[in-house]
Amino acid sequence: MEIVAFGVQADEKPLIEQAFRDHHAVRCLDVFLNDDTAPIAAGHEIVCTSVNCDLGAPVLRALAVGGTRMVAQRSTGFNNIDLDVAGDLGMTVARVSYYSPYSVAEFAWTLAMAVNRRIVRASTRTRDFDFRLDGLMGRDLHGRTAGVLGTGKIGEAFARIAHGFGMKLLGWDVAENPACMQLGMRYVPKERLLAESDLVSLHVPLMPETSRLIDADALRTMKDDAILVNSSRGGLIDTAALVAELREGRFTGVGLDVYEAEAGLFFLDKSLQAIEDDTLARLVTFPNVLVTSHQAYYTRDAVGQIVDTTVRNVLDYTAGRRSENVLVPRS
Repeated sequence: MEIVAFGVQADEKPLIEQAFRDHHAVRCLDVFLNDDTAPIAAGHEIVCTSVNCDLGAPVLRALAVGGTRMVAQRSTGFNNIDLDVAGDLGMTVARVSYYSPYSVAEFAWTLAMAVNRRIVRASTRTRDFDFRLDGLMGRDLHGRTAGVLGTGKIGEAFARIAHGFGMKLLGWDVAENPACMQLGMRYVPKERLLAESDLVSLHVPLMPETSRLIDADALRTMKDDAILVNSSRGGLIDTAALVAELREGRFTGVGLDVYEAEAGLFFLDKSLQAIEDDTLARLVTFPNVLVTSHQAYYTRDAVGQIVDTTVRNVLDYTAGRRSENVLVPRS
């Protein structure tokens, strides 16, 4: 059987090919799955997708007509998949429910430290042999408060690093994590966490109830000199509201590895094109904002785990087994 994998990055391709070598043929494509590219999957029972692929109702129906019966998603998130339609079509959908939480937590801290210590501005200056310190002053994080929205595996890893910095910890989640509480974390309402935290990091999944969790009201609740980091999902933040607050001179720094309208932009080279997204174009002009291209998960360790789990999901499907990674079971 040949599997077609969409949205495969250059660094990812050899890992996928090696992992499938003894099991199934795999065709790796750098294009993302959408209305235009869905016909490529015709005749393939299994497609492998990334989080920036479009698996809405029209695409799923096109896949079903072409004979696709399984979607193996190479990510934890699945907000790009219409699970109800997949179920109606009799498709199996599986994801990667777990991979290295350290990849994302460490990158979130990379963003936090980069905006706090003005690393991008400093690097740009020194490339021009400008070694002034004006405008580069940061602040110690030791003794300050880190607010962690979402204290699952990634949030816990982030909190452990914050604890190592000597920070006070506030948490918010539907369930308290005992490991975080052992670090001294106090669970408080979201509004209190935002009001008291010097650093706020988002580690919750994107669902209807968390969409735009950080809206205009939430942003106004935060300290004027707070640092905001999002390495989870772009839809957690109302970006237009964030831009409005930034225009008022608020926040020490904002580090974003995700963006709510990133589909069709992230993972692609748009350097020679005019960016039609006015909100993103304005966002990247602020000197205290750092935007990266959804790369927090992108370590050899994490991607290796993602690929291995994806192969296991495919093998489970072909053997008629069901695991905890299955979102829509085989009908």
